[in-house]
Amino acid sequence: MKETTFTPEYTTEEDRFFNYALWPYKPAVPFADKLRSINLLLHSFETAGADPRLFQLVRTIREAVGPSHTVWGVKRMGKRVKWEFYFYDYARSRRQRSISLVLDAMKPFAACRLKPNENLLYFMFSLDIDSALVTGGRDLEELHMYIGNPGSAVSSGICYSVTPRETRLENFYFFFDAAKQLDEVLAKAACSAHIDITRIGVDLIVRPELRACRTICIANKQGNDCIYFAGIRVEQFIFFLKQFEYPKETISYVEKNRSMLGHLEYDVGFDYRMDGGELIILKSKPLT
Repeated sequence: MKETTFTPEYTTEEDRFFNYALWPYKPAVPFADKLRSINLLLHSFETAGADPRLFQLVRTIREAVGPSHTVWGVKRMGKRVKWEFYFYDYARSRRQRSISLVLDAMKPFAACRLKPNENLLYFMFSLDIDSALVTGGRDLEELHMYIGNPGSAVSSGICYSVTPRETRLENFYFFFDAAKQLDEVLAKAACSAHIDITRIGVDLIVRPELRACRTICIANKQGNDCIYFAGIRVEQFIFFLKQFEYPKETISYVEKNRSMLGHLEYDVGFDYRMDGGELIILKSKPLT
């Protein structure tokens, strides 16, 4: 296995831990002097041969929004890999970590024509990054803005694509307690415009190997559905990486360091639909 060239970061007793919705959790095992989750991101940069400016961009963003306030995901779409960064501030109209703040911090790295409306009551937004963004190969022309969904019986939200030209509905998503609401999760997965549940067993979607987690989120998108498992353990994380054929270097890194990564909870998900009677995975994504 290729040795990493970045300097690893280690936890301290003062570290705090959050899932991909920026909800706090307490590690089930002692966590001092273990690997921080940022190491997985930096290792994924190396594995993908990312431009060195992506490492610099991460440092700049962390300085702008503060430690432990950025969620990131590695998106695998076929053989392509991209990264998505998520920023939360549940204070909404009184937010401090705004779209404007992040875009201003990114100006040295990415050209952008987006002009956000900070009067909107969004609580989270995300944007895609890759080497093309920081090398001038493309501009930052889209972000994803999340707003609440008052009246829903479960925790729920709505996502919009925001570009210089338009704001367009992307998806609705719903969070369920994995232990207490499994029947509702199964029913939600079966109630789909993209899956014939008589041909695609629900176990292929609500994977039994990943059900032992904190929350399960199902999203209804325009062309497919999506499911996220939040709060899985490192062994489940390794199963996910293998099941969805992540690079061997990534799997080896996690397996080699499983004792140093066992304090973390992981969040994983995949986009899916049916094609020709088979389940098609459009995109998979581990987040932390």
